[in-house]
This record gives sequence, C-alpha cells and structure tokens, in this order.
Amino acid sequence: MRPIGILGGMSWVSTAHYYATLNRMASARMGGLHSARILLHSVDFAPIAQMQKDDDWQGAGEVLADAARGLEAAGAGLLLIAANTMHLVADQVSGAVSLPVIHIADATADAIAAAGLKRPGLIATAYTMERHFYRDRLDAAGLQPVIPNDADRAEIHRIIFEELVRDEVNDSSRRTYEDIAARLLGDGADCVILGCTEVGLLLNAGNVPAPVFDTVEIHCRAALEAACFETGETYV
Repeated sequence: MRPIGILGGMSWVSTAHYYATLNRMASARMGGLHSARILLHSVDFAPIAQMQKDDDWQGAGEVLADAARGLEAAGAGLLLIAANTMHLVADQVSGAVSLPVIHIADATADAIAAAGLKRPGLIATAYTMERHFYRDRLDAAGLQPVIPNDADRAEIHRIIFEELVRDEVNDSSRRTYEDIAARLLGDGADCVILGCTEVGLLLNAGNVPAPVFDTVEIHCRAALEAACFETGETYV
C-alpha cells in the first residue's frame, strides 16, 4: 500500500474524519491490526479562510502546493486535498508534484453515475456551489447538479464557517439543512451531495429522504483503491 498524503486542516474537524475513515476502511479490508499508511500536512485554516474571502486563490494554492511538495519528499505515493472547496486549486497542487491527486468531485461524480442517478443536489460552501471548478466536473460526467437558492446558499455557508468548522453542531442548524435538502428534492434533485466535508455532521442517510453521497467516504475509498493499485487489492 502506497502512503496516502493528506493536505488537511481545512478544517481540522473534517481532517480528523478523513484520518478515522481511511483507517476504518483499511482495517475492515485487511483485518487484524492493519491500518492505512498516511502522511498528513495539516495547515492553519485561519489564513486559508481569509485568502478565500479575499479571493486570493493563487496564494491559497501556493500554500497547498508547498505542502504537497513536502509530502512528496516525505514519501507519499498519492495526494488527497481533504476539502471540497480547496479543489479550486487542485490544478495548482497537481502541477507542483509528480504524484496523482485524487479529485473529490470526479470520485463523487463516478459514484453518482454508478448508482444510476442524474440530478444531485449540492450542499457545500458558497465557493463550491457558485463557482464552476466543481460543477463543471459533475457536468462532464453527464450529471445535472441542482443548486440551492440564494438565501439557502448563504445560510449553508454561514453554518459551515460559523459552526461546523469549529466543531459546533446545533439541532437548529440540522433542521435548516434538512429543510434545504427537502427543497432541493422538491426542485428535482434525485440525490444529495454532502459537498463540504463537514456537512456530514448534520446530514446523512437517516435524515435525507433520498440517496446521500458523503464526499469524505467517497474520497477515502477512491484513495485506498489508488493506493493499492500496484498490488491489485481493492477496498469496499
């Protein structure tokens, strides 16, 4: 198994989930005391979040590209950007290293298409919902993403940055997300993408009346499959 390099810290809450998920999947597949081989570079999220607000994606990309080079030098065999939004700079990261970067939107689109679904509702940061770096990859896979209305997008984003990235989980926010998911389904969505890696703190298959695609689970599974490619192992 090639070591999986994780560009994390965006936020630490979702990165902890990545670490646990990768190890849980590896243990389930290999049994015994096995766990995933992981190299983690966890950035300070505050400067990154400010760069996002300032529309300084070049600067944010440079931070991740430098971290990616460090992971490659440390022996990583592939890379994960452990955040949906920061895939806006995925090309910049990929161009800085010779390692494969497993793209979260591509892996998610493949999972939705494999399930025979076409119109995913997207719940994510405003950057991910409103910019084309993510939605274009869903479009390229033949999907037709359904985006929340202006007011819902603003509230989704607020809850992510004021609560979820701080590891704050409120029942009122859960109900808000449930209502937004219901509106997306009413607008024709046939499934829901948990398109921010913290959204799973509020939504899951138990409180959304449609198939749910958790991007952390999907991304981790794709990474393990890629990490074990050379030996022919597969992870389920």
